[in-house]
Amino acid sequence: MNHAFFSRRQLLAAAGPVLLTATGMMAADPPPAKETDKRLHADGKSWKLNKAVVEDTSRPRVLLIGDSILGGYMNPVIKALDGKAYVDAWMHPHAQSPHLNKLLGEMLDNGPYDVVHFNMGLHGWQAGRIKEGTYEPLTRDFVEVIRTKLPKAKVIWASSTPVTVKGKPTELDPEINPVIIEHNRMAAKVMTELKVPVNDFYALLVGRLEWARGDQFHWKPEAYAVLAKTCAESVERELPAAIKQ
Repeated sequence: MNHAFFSRRQLLAAAGPVLLTATGMMAADPPPAKETDKRLHADGKSWKLNKAVVEDTSRPRVLLIGDSILGGYMNPVIKALDGKAYVDAWMHPHAQSPHLNKLLGEMLDNGPYDVVHFNMGLHGWQAGRIKEGTYEPLTRDFVEVIRTKLPKAKVIWASSTPVTVKGKPTELDPEINPVIIEHNRMAAKVMTELKVPVNDFYALLVGRLEWARGDQFHWKPEAYAVLAKTCAESVERELPAAIKQ
């Protein structure tokens, strides 16, 4: 499935980048997202909304949200759901914050979506990036933004993947990984409270550290294949029953 902007955007290309809102009005794109920590790169891909071309409006639509890890499993998920759902994918470098939740609301205007699958967390491990005591409420608000904008949509959360020692991929990073574990724990608590299904990406990979790429955060194709399969299967289970027949 090829991904591109709607033709209406192409007609206005000379006017600069735009977003199509739920009302059909054109709105300016937000400023490009940046990540100051060079270790948390976009895996060769830019931070952006990768948008499917919708040709059949009766077909369900899916939104995948994540950081550079999403860049590794995004295309296999799109392929697995080809013919079953149109898949948009929003890769971003934001940690939990009111700003992220505001951006989320704007991105959801590109829907409506039937399923939203999100994972994030690698960009919030640094001390002070997420204010103490706000991780759980901000994560809860993130889910509530989705449910408010898309009251009929199914929401799925995936935990953040392990972080390994640079150059020693079979060893967990003693500084960063404990933060990832704690953030996963807090997010999982929120998902339990809100009755959100969970894909435990951390558990899927922590026993297969030989699949880590060696740059601390990213993974080899074998790992992304597992994440893609898990994501695609969970999304398909939540798609409207009519398309499963």
